[in-house]
Amino acid sequence: MKIICIGRNYVDHIHELQNAIPEDPVIFQKPDTALLKENAAFYYPEFTQDLHHEVEIVVKINKMGKNIDEKFAHKYYDEIGIGIDFTARDLQSKLKSKGLPWELAKAFDGSAPISEFVPKSQFADLQNLNFHLDVNGETRQQGNTSLMLFKIDYIISFISRFYTLKTGDLLFTGTPKGVSAVKVGDTLSAYIEGKKMLEFEVK
Repeated sequence: MKIICIGRNYVDHIHELQNAIPEDPVIFQKPDTALLKENAAFYYPEFTQDLHHEVEIVVKINKMGKNIDEKFAHKYYDEIGIGIDFTARDLQSKLKSKGLPWELAKAFDGSAPISEFVPKSQFADLQNLNFHLDVNGETRQQGNTSLMLFKIDYIISFISRFYTLKTGDLLFTGTPKGVSAVKVGDTLSAYIEGKKMLEFEVK
């Protein structure tokens, strides 16, 4: 099982981190040890002093595919959820400044808390989904999938040119603006269309 993540997929988030707008999807991966399920607590890692939340819609792949045509990509997933791409921002900045890969800042144990998955048929339009993240009851991030630079079906088609997608693979589709630091004792709650899907504590 692969966890494939899309960076820089919302323009406002790109601007807040002062990054360039990409011509193609920015791809990185997390190992399965990054997964944090069933609202389990997240333990703040000792190697960072600046841990940021990034809330994202997550798509679960339902069958194997390679070189998938964009017009058929919708057949390769039937469930979605919501997750957090935790990022050690200080470590990421250090690695980026040296021109090095930044998986260490993104792919560490527990860095991908995810909700349960629900049928995509529950939603009228996956490219017009409202989602948001609250920290201690206050909204920090809110977004709508209509604002994605690269839409879900295009992302699946693009990735499948390079990687064979398999049943159970997870696709984190990018985060909107509002990323910020979390601290021990915080409670994070993530919502799709106003329904709470994920809630856990930072310890």
